[in-house]
Amino acid sequence: QFQLVESGGGSAQPGGSPRLSCAASGVILKYYVTGWFRQAPGKAREGVSCITSRDGGTNYTDSVKGRFTISRDNSKNTVYLEMTSLKPEDTAVYYCAADWSPSPTTCTAGDGEWRYEYWGKGTLVTVSS
Repeated sequence: QFQLVESGGGSAQPGGSPRLSCAASGVILKYYVTGWFRQAPGKAREGVSCITSRDGGTNYTDSVKGRFTISRDNSKNTVYLEMTSLKPEDTAVYYCAADWSPSPTTCTAGDGEWRYEYWGKGTLVTVSS
C-alpha cells in the first residue's frame, strides 16, 4: 500500500532551519516526481517545491528560492525539504505528494495538485517568536 508520511514539523523561530521529511512506503520514490505543498491558515494550498524522478531536477516557488532545498535519499526512500531563514509567513501545513513518472520528465513548483496521485497527511510548521 502506497503511503507518504511527513515529519519534522513543529514550532520554530524566525530564522530557524527545520528539515521536513517525506518517507514513502509501498513504492520506490525515485520513480515518482515528488512535490511539497503548503497551506497556510485561510489560504489555498500552494506548491512550494518539486524534485523530478530520474535526474533529481528541482524547482521552487519564488517565495522560498534561496531558503528551502528539496532533496531525495534513494537509500531511505525519503524526500526532504530543508528550510532555512524561516519567516512567519512560512507558517502552514506542509504536504508531500507523489506523481508516478518512470520516464524522464520535468516539474515546476507551480504544477497543480491535479498532477499528483498520492498525498501525505501533512505536518504543521508554525513560525513565531
